[in-house]
Amino acid sequence: MRKLLLTVAISLSSLSVLSPARAETIHFTTEEYPPFNYRDGKTPIGATVEQVQKVMTDIGVDYTIDIMPWARAYNQALTEPLTCVFATAHNDERDKLFKWVQPLLIDRNILIKHSGSTVTAATIDEAKTYLVGTWRQDYTESVLRRNNFPRIDVGSDFRATLKKLMSDRVDLMPISEFYFDKLKKDGNAVEKVTILSQQPMGIACQKDFPDDLQSRMQTALDALIADGTQTRIFLKYGLRLGD
Repeated sequence: MRKLLLTVAISLSSLSVLSPARAETIHFTTEEYPPFNYRDGKTPIGATVEQVQKVMTDIGVDYTIDIMPWARAYNQALTEPLTCVFATAHNDERDKLFKWVQPLLIDRNILIKHSGSTVTAATIDEAKTYLVGTWRQDYTESVLRRNNFPRIDVGSDFRATLKKLMSDRVDLMPISEFYFDKLKKDGNAVEKVTILSQQPMGIACQKDFPDDLQSRMQTALDALIADGTQTRIFLKYGLRLGD
């Protein structure tokens, strides 16, 4: 009898190793970038966080959300199974690196300056004469390099770059137009200079992410866009929708 039980136990153990791990937790990473993704105490909140939470609740899959510097958040989703990073700009360079669920928003990126600075640039070409700040492994760094900006200052994260702009250590920085509106509304001394780029922002999952799970997440996101939930979330965080 003991031998029979041992044989059954070994067989069940082998079966669990071979079976796909559908009950595993999905790990989401993101950065501190209010009002899209940030902390209230230790709790992740924001306009994109709420969309991710609703998607995962609707499909009934366990998940975690961790906020960290962008470079670390991005690299974890590049390399670690069942890991996704948001909100990630979907561009040509990144297209084949991830599996995508999108859009959490369609974002227009603009170059801004500190109010009162002597920067005057109506076009991208004119902006190239200035020192432009961005942050490590953010997609705007590749946008700036693709447009042949000669002077780029790469900071550790978004907040560090914004601090440099406000203290005039960099002349310009790229920023979401959504977030620029929020900064202005909160009384920050910043001004729009020119448009840099426009792109969908989505959930970027590690390239071996299960296709069926990606499909379920996309269906859930499509549904919350269609029923107006995404719009209501944006308005809750004071975000003006694009034209």
